[in-house]
Amino acid sequence: MTATATGEIHYDPYDVDLNTDPFPMFRRLREEMPLYYNAEHDFYALSRLDDVRTILMDQETFISGRGAILEIIKADMPIPSGILVFEDPPIHDIHRKLLARMFTPQRIRALEPQVRAECVRILDDVQQRGDFDFVADLGLLLPMRVVGRLIGIPEGEQSEMFENGLDLLHSEPGQPLAGVSSGEAFSDFVDWRAEHPSDDLVTELRTVEFEDEHGTVRQLTREELLLYLTVVATAGADTTTRLIGAMGKLLAEHPDQRRQLADDRSLLGNAIEEIVRYEPPATHLARYVTRDASFNGQTVPAGSVVLALLAAANRDEAHFPNGDTFDVHRKVRAHLSFGNGTHYCLGNALARLEGRIALDEVLTRWPDWEIDMTRARYVTTSLARGWASLPMVI
Repeated sequence: MTATATGEIHYDPYDVDLNTDPFPMFRRLREEMPLYYNAEHDFYALSRLDDVRTILMDQETFISGRGAILEIIKADMPIPSGILVFEDPPIHDIHRKLLARMFTPQRIRALEPQVRAECVRILDDVQQRGDFDFVADLGLLLPMRVVGRLIGIPEGEQSEMFENGLDLLHSEPGQPLAGVSSGEAFSDFVDWRAEHPSDDLVTELRTVEFEDEHGTVRQLTREELLLYLTVVATAGADTTTRLIGAMGKLLAEHPDQRRQLADDRSLLGNAIEEIVRYEPPATHLARYVTRDASFNGQTVPAGSVVLALLAAANRDEAHFPNGDTFDVHRKVRAHLSFGNGTHYCLGNALARLEGRIALDEVLTRWPDWEIDMTRARYVTTSLARGWASLPMVI
């Protein structure tokens, strides 16, 4: 019989207090109940890295086509075409291939001077003002401006457009997601860009032709294009925002490691990997189970929902010795913060680039800092957890 939520072992993705620091519970799940069942919300959860990787790699048994979020799968809502993270092959592969051309290693490397220039501009303004919030002043602005530039959105319109576009992808703390964004926040911009083409993602996606899953050669529909932009904005902005917030907090808590990074910038890339492993932007991903699956001699029945606990897997002692210890010298291998398999995050290289440059430029200006926890604000939702405000004390 599959173990159930009894005694003190209880994981609830909507429990705000628990999700502020879920790692002690994740350790217990890995050690005592690697296949966990929550009867209240009717889902299974897996916490060991090998099991989580199995879920992400087996796209026939654990599908994304009914959603990758618990409440969306449970609602059995129709999934509109164009939301890559909620699609299965072959349509997923077709849509992903169209976007992948914008995230090739060559294109990402070519962006480095622009990303650095944008980061320098942001931090120079902050330095003159004399007050700095890791999230409000850098974590939100840098990815928004970089992704906005890729998409082709004028800087003065980026803030409102991104905020509106992401609203439906967030939930109130402790509450399920209300719905799925339609992408309408980008509607006027797409219409304007049709009359003013440029060298940007929207112009390219408006004109590209592809063969769809039915063998028809066509262009993206307007609705598909709007949803594409929502996916890019979500993955490109929200993930990096949480990464930069985690960076500020963790390195404030580990001043010796921060000073080592300030003295030896060759460690920055490895430090970003450790930050992402230790505090992944997404706590879990959900999958719908199409056929019975066995884990640790127990069964997850067809028709169930299973949560792949990325944050738990990233601290699995079998793969990461002393996994609950933050160490920028750790040789990080195979963490799952960017997913795995067919849905591996397209923007992972851009997020890593932005994180490394942000850390480099912050250390150049402020090699020592603390956090004013009296003004800091932490938010957990059904999708993710991270800092919404993180003021620095210089």
